[in-house]
Amino acid sequence: MISKQESFSELYAQYKTLVYNVALSYVQNIEDAEEITQDVFVKLFQSIDTFKQESSLKTWIYRMTINKSLDFLKHKKSQKRFFIFGKRSEDEYEIQNTSNFEHPGILLENKEKSKILFEVINQLNENQKTAFILSKIDGLSNPEIATIMELSVSSIESLLFRAKENLKKKLGNKFEEYHKKK
Repeated sequence: MISKQESFSELYAQYKTLVYNVALSYVQNIEDAEEITQDVFVKLFQSIDTFKQESSLKTWIYRMTINKSLDFLKHKKSQKRFFIFGKRSEDEYEIQNTSNFEHPGILLENKEKSKILFEVINQLNENQKTAFILSKIDGLSNPEIATIMELSVSSIESLLFRAKENLKKKLGNKFEEYHKKK
């Protein structure tokens, strides 16, 4: 008989890269993505017995990772507000949202442009951002995204369309600024 720990180790081996890459797509910071990955697997270990199998395990893990990533970003944003209005930290890193962005799929020469792209993706509302990341970065189909986000396929199509339109507008402005600096 396989113990809970052995089966959890198999789950970790199977899904750690997926969880890390999704988290990294949201936070663009290696340490933060590692922290989120750890949090997801701790929660997964604690709640695996309550998994109802209404969706696939992969969908459940995606949803958990997205929620942890969004919660992390909200928490980080509220901390920044506290530092602005409250006691200022000695550590400038805590209040700056600089990222040491190193996504595994991005070549060195494209890092600057990718950083700009992800800055703009982060300005999308949560649903547009999630749909866009799952579609364009993780390569999931619209039905898979609909299942993960618990929305209809037509809602996903609409979110993706609006996300692309918003990105076109915002990226046009960002790249104009980028080229003026050079």
